[in-house]
Amino acid sequence: MLLRKSQIKKILLIKFRGIGDVILSTVVLKNIKSQYPEAVIDFLTEKPSAQLLKEIPLINEVLVYNFSNRFEIASKILEIRRRKYDLVIDLYSNPKSAQITFGSGAKFRAGFPYRGRRYAYNLYGPAERGKHHAGELHLLFLEKIGIEVKHRDQYLVVSKEATEKAARFFDSQSVNLKYCALVPGGGWESKRCDPVKFAEIGTKIYEKYRLTSLILWGKGDFDEAEEIKNMMGDIAVLSPETSFMEMGGMATGCVFAVANDSGPMHFISALSVPTLALHGPTDPALQGPYGKKHQTVRLDELDCICCNLLKCNRKHECFLDLPVERVMSKIDLLLTQNGINI
Repeated sequence: MLLRKSQIKKILLIKFRGIGDVILSTVVLKNIKSQYPEAVIDFLTEKPSAQLLKEIPLINEVLVYNFSNRFEIASKILEIRRRKYDLVIDLYSNPKSAQITFGSGAKFRAGFPYRGRRYAYNLYGPAERGKHHAGELHLLFLEKIGIEVKHRDQYLVVSKEATEKAARFFDSQSVNLKYCALVPGGGWESKRCDPVKFAEIGTKIYEKYRLTSLILWGKGDFDEAEEIKNMMGDIAVLSPETSFMEMGGMATGCVFAVANDSGPMHFISALSVPTLALHGPTDPALQGPYGKKHQTVRLDELDCICCNLLKCNRKHECFLDLPVERVMSKIDLLLTQNGINI
């Protein structure tokens, strides 16, 4: 089925669940706008990702899906039908998003051809699961449905308020300091590198590069952030509590970032801050930071590496036994590939 420019005036993108996954899906935006420059693009997502997407100029309107409302699917289908989209692109393709796409009334309906969901679509992305990085998978999806890929970068914008808060913070600090960001937050317990290892990494960074560690934290991260600060002393600074957006603003004032596999990691790396992602239970080839500016590190030789468990059933060796020398060699590579001289 051919997508003609004259037929596509209104487009709806759908992506639910993890904020990191939603961030990675923004790689499609410039490509869609390039092919359909006159089309209006709306985005259906969940509340945690909505504010982030509202800052993106290419998105006309962000619609929010409430999974806790038992009648939400029916009301959303009715709302979407009233909006009369020409093309719906379901980048999530679970049973609910497939129902919404099928009920949208759109002439063109694109999604992944997973079992039990093919009925909803008449355009199909790749069938393979677990073979591509999430960012790359979204670009393969576009190519499969006939949208040319000219851009491979994610598209995110830090809000004016978050930028101003970061500026006030840095103005309050010593003008002679340069920072690396340490980001200890993360969704799964098993994905969160232990504070003692973060402190060890931050100390080595200071010894080698004389960079002060700016420990970024949000709701639920304070205890770990404070523990890192206490272990590092004067060579670390604890940021004020930040929202997700504000954390991105703070990170843009740093030379590079060291972060767990998490939503903040994907946000910070998407803002073009060179990022080293620490991986244990997850696969960096599939969930690492997207793009050529970044690096990943993990203890590959560990027998339980990439377990995908939400909670470690051993002693968290994937982080506690990770040699700091290996981390530092990846930071050296990160700086070299980004042309950063300290």
